[in-house]
Amino acid sequence: MAALLVPALVAGGVIWALRVEGSPGETAERYLAAWSVQDYAAMRALVADPPADFERLHKRFLTDLKATRAAFRPDGEPDGDAVPFEAALAGGRDWTYDGQLRLVERDRAWKVAWSPATLHPLLKKGMSLKLITQQGDPVRVLAADGTDLNNASAPGSVQQLVEGMKQTFPDRFAALSRTRIDLYQGDKPVKTVAAQQAGKEPIQTTIDLKVHRAGAEALQGVEKPASLVALRASTGEMLAVLNAPGGFNRALLGKYPPGSTFKVVTASALVADGVEPDRQVACPAEKNIGGFPFHNAGFEDFGTLSFRDAFAHSCNTTFGEMSVAELNGGRLGQVARSFGFGTAITPGVPAVRAEFPDPKDDTDLASASIGQGRVLASPLNMASVAAAIASGSYIPPRLVTGEPVPGGQPADPRPLEGSVVKALRRLMPAVVTDGTAHGVSFPAGTAGKTGTAEYGSGKEPPAHSWFIGYQGDVAFSVIVEGGGAGSAVAAPIAARFLRALP
Repeated sequence: MAALLVPALVAGGVIWALRVEGSPGETAERYLAAWSVQDYAAMRALVADPPADFERLHKRFLTDLKATRAAFRPDGEPDGDAVPFEAALAGGRDWTYDGQLRLVERDRAWKVAWSPATLHPLLKKGMSLKLITQQGDPVRVLAADGTDLNNASAPGSVQQLVEGMKQTFPDRFAALSRTRIDLYQGDKPVKTVAAQQAGKEPIQTTIDLKVHRAGAEALQGVEKPASLVALRASTGEMLAVLNAPGGFNRALLGKYPPGSTFKVVTASALVADGVEPDRQVACPAEKNIGGFPFHNAGFEDFGTLSFRDAFAHSCNTTFGEMSVAELNGGRLGQVARSFGFGTAITPGVPAVRAEFPDPKDDTDLASASIGQGRVLASPLNMASVAAAIASGSYIPPRLVTGEPVPGGQPADPRPLEGSVVKALRRLMPAVVTDGTAHGVSFPAGTAGKTGTAEYGSGKEPPAHSWFIGYQGDVAFSVIVEGGGAGSAVAAPIAARFLRALP
């Protein structure tokens, strides 16, 4: 309303009509604009009866709510002497609320009838609103089926993975805050006015707890440090990662000579260059290659046999001699790279790359062909080798899905040659049915390769026990540090694992 007639006054016989300046809406707009810039002097001039501590009350209101910025604006048409407004605070948290200014006539002008409710409708004398900040819940890490892996009851090896994810995604694991705004009467909280959880989307992993538990069951009773890794061969998804005991995550960070499990790579290179599984080859007990004596396990002499059987019986002399004769000039390294050797892997947790340094001479090449010398790999690396035969492609392993992984996303699958896949799918089952692992009770359809990887020195140096393989779409690797023969230690663990799968 532009003006309002007030009762007439009579002075000297003349009747005068006094008018109220402006309107409630105009006064409210000026007051809210001044409040938005915290011009308390301008606000006070627009209040009918401002309290003595007017400025202090307003400053405390913003301080209690940890607000560093505030904006107030009319919100809707005036209703008589009441003007609705919207408040928007920012700082400790963003918060908006609806308020109301009441206007009264004073000295021929519209003034704000100030009370604590002017700050917020819930406030009365002696009351306040306060922002309370608490530590929120950590970001949830989920198994493939949605189970929360942050739970303290989750298997210990899973907790190792969670710790590894914290290194890879520090921002996702940054401390969360949970805020609320409480109404107080003096120092006593009355009720919560607004609550907010600063939540984050959970981190989704590929871990299959049923597969993981099968691995844990298989490792029970193993006295030496051991690891087991299982992958879904068709996708590279990491289904289980186990270390017994805990502490160092040898499954992903351990670097070991892979021993005869590397013969999967060497056999792939030989097959790709024309060697047929039925080709007759020699497997003497010992063979001098490049001036260094190579021998089979137990100095066993298999005479002449098929390449398939040489693989099944893990003939070191056969593979060393054939590699020097047929895989010189970097060919074995080229095929090793097609299985991921030398390539950084970024599954979502720290993990080492497999190493295949270029051989220096014939002896070095022969050693590399049987997974000795300077060839190094982790259990995860070798599980990926087995998975490549099962799926027909090398697929970089992955643990975390839906997250941009620092260091780059996994590369596209690298298809293996069809003849290689076909041949290795004949060679690896033979290890279980007729070769070094034939005495182990594996489920039907298992394909694999034993490994006995010597380290140290002496006439009979200690050896790590390996077994890698696949059954259906599950590929896996097992290592027992210093366990000895792969057929005697790692292979039975792998069989227990497969039998425990759901």
